[in-house]
Amino acid sequence: MQVTITAVGPDNRGLADPIVHFVTSLGANIYEIQMYDHDQERLFAMLVRIELETSAEDLKELRLRFAEIEQQTGLSIRVWSRDESPVKPRIAICTTYRLEPAQAILDAINRGELDCEVAVVLGNRPAGKALADEAGVDWHLIGDPQGNPDNEKMVALFDQYQVDYIILARYMRVLPAGTCWRFAGGRIINLHHGLLPSFPGFRPYEDAFSHRMLTYGATVHFIIPELDAGNQILHQGTFTVSPGTSLEEIKRTGEAENEPRCLVKGLKRVVDREVELHFHRVVKRE
Repeated sequence: MQVTITAVGPDNRGLADPIVHFVTSLGANIYEIQMYDHDQERLFAMLVRIELETSAEDLKELRLRFAEIEQQTGLSIRVWSRDESPVKPRIAICTTYRLEPAQAILDAINRGELDCEVAVVLGNRPAGKALADEAGVDWHLIGDPQGNPDNEKMVALFDQYQVDYIILARYMRVLPAGTCWRFAGGRIINLHHGLLPSFPGFRPYEDAFSHRMLTYGATVHFIIPELDAGNQILHQGTFTVSPGTSLEEIKRTGEAENEPRCLVKGLKRVVDREVELHFHRVVKRE
């Protein structure tokens, strides 16, 4: 069974030692270790990916031991395995204004194209409530009247609903590094409305239009703490326009047609376990 362990907390000395010592005492094969130390935020983060001969019941004992390490170190530790449950993976969909990508996920699940379950929909703006209500899925607003998200509430909801994957379906806020590391190892999937690495940022349609591009696209990628980094791409979908096509028409085609289609195809690769994220790179699953 492949198990991913993440630990996040205020930076201090010796935080990694009890985690590494405990993992090695289990006789586990360690496939990946990453550590992050951000002096400006005084944030320590760690990811350990192991292969362990264990069962779902054993994972409960594993979590109890890590709960003790949490008490000793002040870290927030999560133990996750896609192999733990035989049921479909549970996803959280995060939205802001545009709902076409989220709707595309729900439609793909209903027609059997995506083999997963939407556990919760949440947003920093209230636009997604109607979509969640229509689908019969729990909805939570995590933003204030200005759209500023409560990131701690977001993390608590992911834990409460026991989600396997977090889908940023045109969620127009940058996740803080601490959130990214809490669910590191290929659990956060983002739809970016431009082609990476050429057009990062928040206005990729406008940027591509200013370069007189005739091909536009969207990118689905795993999230890591660096914004729109380039080695985590799952899928890219493009469309071509004729010279003289207006920016408004380009955005309409991209937002209503290309982006939703692209997100479904990228998410399918993760749900079907075609690929995984190892050392911040997308690799074919063995």
